[in-house]
Amino acid sequence: MAEILSMPGAVLHGQVAQRLRQMLVEGQIAPGAKLNERELCEQLKVSRTPLREAIKTLAAEGLVDLLPNRGAFAVALSEADIRNTFEVMAGLEGLSGELAAQRITPAELAEIEAMHYEMKAAYTRRDLSNYYRLNLSIHAAINAAARNPVLTATYHQVNARLQALRFRSNLDGEKWARALQEHERMVSALHRRDGAALRTELVAHLGHKRDVVLEQLRATQAEQAQLKS
Repeated sequence: MAEILSMPGAVLHGQVAQRLRQMLVEGQIAPGAKLNERELCEQLKVSRTPLREAIKTLAAEGLVDLLPNRGAFAVALSEADIRNTFEVMAGLEGLSGELAAQRITPAELAEIEAMHYEMKAAYTRRDLSNYYRLNLSIHAAINAAARNPVLTATYHQVNARLQALRFRSNLDGEKWARALQEHERMVSALHRRDGAALRTELVAHLGHKRDVVLEQLRATQAEQAQLKS
């Protein structure tokens, strides 16, 4: 990251935000952990000004909580938060799929299919970072193909809070394999322009993600309780 020191302010801020976002999503900064500005500046090789601007951006996205007189913390959602957010996200994904099946262009469909093949290759390599990046792009492309700017704005706002949880839901090999199979059915439904089927697949996919996330949360809480006892 040293080379970004000479970049213009806006570009530098964007680069730092992207790197910090990746660290939060991939668990390099644990949920609930305080963001140590000095350590992050050293790690990212930047000054505090672009780092603080990046933190503000991620706070607006819902990945970071800014607490008065305490600093910035990686967001940690409660079980109720997770249930409620996934419930809304499932509705947004389902509507995106239904509308996209009606409105998608051949070029957009070809791009989604190409990303899907790339994602399968990343799965074969067990490259979770690239798999997740492509997965995120596919879901965003389906949403964009719905051609509803209000839906898109709401989708990105809600999804930002779930990024880290959706990433970690693939750490279980069996669940990851199931998620890939669900994506196969989604792309097939989109290719057939079957909006009802795509809605059903997307809602079920989000439900499975929610269940895995809650299972992981409970396991973590049980481990923490054991350590305290």
